[in-house]
Amino acid sequence: MALQLQLQPTVRNGVFQYPSAIKPFGNRKKVSFQAQATPTRTQRIMEGIAVSGEVGGAGGAYSYSALKRLDQLLSKICSASAVVEEPQKVVSSVPGSVKDSEHVGNLEEVFDVIVCGGTLGIFIATALSSKGLRVGVVERNVLKGREQEWNISRKELLELVEVGVLTEDDIEEATAASFNPNRCGFEGKGDIWVQGILNLGVSPVKLVEIVKDRFDSLGGVTFEGYSVSNISVYQDAAVLQLKEGKTLFSRLIIDAMGNFSPIVKQIRCGRKPDGMCLVVGTCCRGFKENSTSDVIFSSATAKEVGQSLVQYFWEAFPAGSGPIDRTTYMFTYVDPQPGSPQLEELLEDYWDLMPKYQGVSFDDLEILRIIFGIFPTYRDSPLPAAFDRILQFGDASGIQSPVSFGGFGSLTRHLGRLTTGIYEALEGNFLDSKSLSMLNPYMPNLSSSWLFQRAMSAKKQSNVPPDFINELLFANFISMQKLGDPVLRPFLQDVIQFGPLVKTLGLITLTRPQIIPSIFKQVGIPVLLEWFGHFIMLGYYTFLSTFLDPTIRPLIESFPAKMRYEWKRGLEAWQYGAGLDYKLSPSEAHETAKRSDPSKETFSTNSLP
Repeated sequence: MALQLQLQPTVRNGVFQYPSAIKPFGNRKKVSFQAQATPTRTQRIMEGIAVSGEVGGAGGAYSYSALKRLDQLLSKICSASAVVEEPQKVVSSVPGSVKDSEHVGNLEEVFDVIVCGGTLGIFIATALSSKGLRVGVVERNVLKGREQEWNISRKELLELVEVGVLTEDDIEEATAASFNPNRCGFEGKGDIWVQGILNLGVSPVKLVEIVKDRFDSLGGVTFEGYSVSNISVYQDAAVLQLKEGKTLFSRLIIDAMGNFSPIVKQIRCGRKPDGMCLVVGTCCRGFKENSTSDVIFSSATAKEVGQSLVQYFWEAFPAGSGPIDRTTYMFTYVDPQPGSPQLEELLEDYWDLMPKYQGVSFDDLEILRIIFGIFPTYRDSPLPAAFDRILQFGDASGIQSPVSFGGFGSLTRHLGRLTTGIYEALEGNFLDSKSLSMLNPYMPNLSSSWLFQRAMSAKKQSNVPPDFINELLFANFISMQKLGDPVLRPFLQDVIQFGPLVKTLGLITLTRPQIIPSIFKQVGIPVLLEWFGHFIMLGYYTFLSTFLDPTIRPLIESFPAKMRYEWKRGLEAWQYGAGLDYKLSPSEAHETAKRSDPSKETFSTNSLP
């Protein structure tokens, strides 16, 4: 029987080395060796970084084991099966009243709203509490924000002030970094510089702490360390069973458990996503040039990774932890099909590409954190309510743009609308699935942005030039720049509007007609036809919101309660579905006016100041 030995490697200059083979003695049988698999560069780096304070939510985990778990989930999603996995039945509808059920003896305390998922759910919970509602939050971990900053514009943060969740002083306290100008650039084709777009780094730790304190002061109740087991929906209440044995009762349950919510899995029947954004990155210390940010930057054409063709994009900005700390993200859009790259494969590329992109060497940097995430997207978003008394919110609802990763920006934009709508639904007892679905309506501007994700997803069979994606994006951005801030700023904050879109497409057609055939090859005729339908609806919603809304709105208060609720939600669908909720702030309008007057110009969008 052969003797099996397992040799332990030594490490020299970062390279794993094994002892030389030992020759067998005399006529003895040969000794066989089973060497351990050599760790990847990603594993060696990640296991050499101290990890602490991992939290729930996207981007809240930093360890190598968390990376491998996420890659396993990604492999399941990208399998050949049309169903990722058979979803567990979490929600069931039960006829009759909860008062006639086995739970009748436990009805001492019934919440108006219970929010499941606290990282982003705490914002809607606090907004509803400020209206006098009895609200509870269920969070399976400690309710705490992640270490890595959220990148956002001040205009978006002020939405939280308007709904009473924050004060302006709170914004100043939670803002860890501020930086200008901000770049959009594409591989040697030119850079476009803008001011005040996604130029704040907000500390989620501090922001969530501030909002949680306000929630507590308003009488909110937090259940930390509890997980959702199942929900029974009765005619007059929803019963939430927690895995830890606790039972909660509520008139309405808000699902804020994110992209991988078990309730969403049940609603979508485990269907595979239509698209996926994969993100990797680091926060490192040691950058000498660290005053500007990149909103989006592409430093190369599409390249092969494993069995796939991917187009890498970058985002970079100063971190709030120190003046020489900088965060860099590398992300790509893929179809979730067999052969799609793993996050670890992207990180292996990241170690080579990031130093070239930022003009630094990893030898001169201290890696503070390694960041990674996957963000599935569906064409049929937002997600309508599938059950009475249950509403999806945030990433679980699919309200975020398919070209963004993370939904904090879309949360701030829609928080006021949703808070008012939920309050009125509770006040009128309009908690059936049809009424709740009006809070997550069809929005043509969101659906039309699907074309951009398709255009930014590299495909082997598309038969387009290698630099097509960069050429198309540069043509798009340079056209918007020429059309001015009222066109460029909304787009950079994931808001599509009909007028600016028509102007941009028209200018691209006139100035760069040669790329039109490649667009057809890249995205395909079926996708273009589907997009054209959303484009028509975008124009229709714009017309309705601009011309019909002013006629109807003064009459709404005279309508019966249910009719009033439905018309208000309809007017909101027109406005938000057309992107007309976005308006330049006074400071943005002032800057636009200055740049339009050459005698007052203080900043050029073509070059650094």
